[in-house]
Amino acid sequence: MNNVIIYYSIATLGTTSVIIALLLSFAAKKFKVESDPRKDLLISVLPGANCGACGYPGCEQYAEAILTKDETFNLCKPGGPEVSKKIAQVLGKEVEVSSQRMVAVVLCAGGSRAKNEFIYNGIKKCSVANKFYEGQKLCKYGCLGFGDCVEVCPFDAIHINKYGVAEVDPVKCTGCGLCVKACPKNIIKLVPCNYQVHILCSSKDKGVKVRQICSVGCISCGVCVKSCPVNDIELKENLALMKYDKCNNCGICVEKCPTKCIVDVTRVIA
Repeated sequence: MNNVIIYYSIATLGTTSVIIALLLSFAAKKFKVESDPRKDLLISVLPGANCGACGYPGCEQYAEAILTKDETFNLCKPGGPEVSKKIAQVLGKEVEVSSQRMVAVVLCAGGSRAKNEFIYNGIKKCSVANKFYEGQKLCKYGCLGFGDCVEVCPFDAIHINKYGVAEVDPVKCTGCGLCVKACPKNIIKLVPCNYQVHILCSSKDKGVKVRQICSVGCISCGVCVKSCPVNDIELKENLALMKYDKCNNCGICVEKCPTKCIVDVTRVIA
């Protein structure tokens, strides 16, 4: 009797499983959503970094948005103009894209060359440290050196240098902008890659104070402004600023700067 019950139960379960499988198969065919074959092509031309710089979680979501939301072609920063052109080709469209590649620059050179206001023993994250009196440095504009930008960079283009300051490798950088968003001090800027000379200071303190707290800070002396042959530097709020408009990388300002806060990155990147 028990064996009959067992066999009956097994048969019932088996029959039920087959029926469910048939129903699922029917539903899958009935309600199948045909995918756009161009989606796979778009995914294949995208770099696959899934960095999120385009505003979408990953390359697949960006490809989907291009097809369904008519999203623009040039949001892929790592891929640059070449990927934008390939996307246009997949869709059979023409698109004008800028050929200028952007790279990130950390506008600070302080680190260990800038004095501390106090010893910070908290969580080693810039975003956290900045909440405590704007960080441990006397200069409230400078890099805190805990590497939030390093953590978010998917291309290994940023590292903390020997002075404890974030530094970007312009060769590896794709200009995705994730480091710009991660920096609580807002001292990372995207600039066209053809500009090699940068003023690595963001302090708006007066020159007298800067001299006291940082050996490589801008003291707003104006020597760079006067010596620039193409008028591409200006003084604003006690700080010399590159306009990134006409600079020809001549290096005159680099040689003239008394505190050496102006550098040619091609000479300092190891």
